[in-house]
Amino acid sequence: MGHVVFKEGNKVHPQKVKEITEWLRPLNVTEIRSFLSLTSDYRMFVKDFSKIASALTTLLKKATKIEWPVKC
Repeated sequence: MGHVVFKEGNKVHPQKVKEITEWLRPLNVTEIRSFLSLTSDYRMFVKDFSKIASALTTLLKKATKIEWPVKC
């Protein structure tokens, strides 16, 4: 999953962080789901992950037009 285990605890592998930060903006619902699936593996490392991801989760609703406001 991209975790590195240390005596002090688990940490995210730096290469995985780079991949996530360089991920291209999702253009459709399938790509948004894929991105959320990848990032949800790291929710234990991100404080308030669900609040951060909620803007993207909202874009998954059927009646929602995919637009990219600042909060996304």
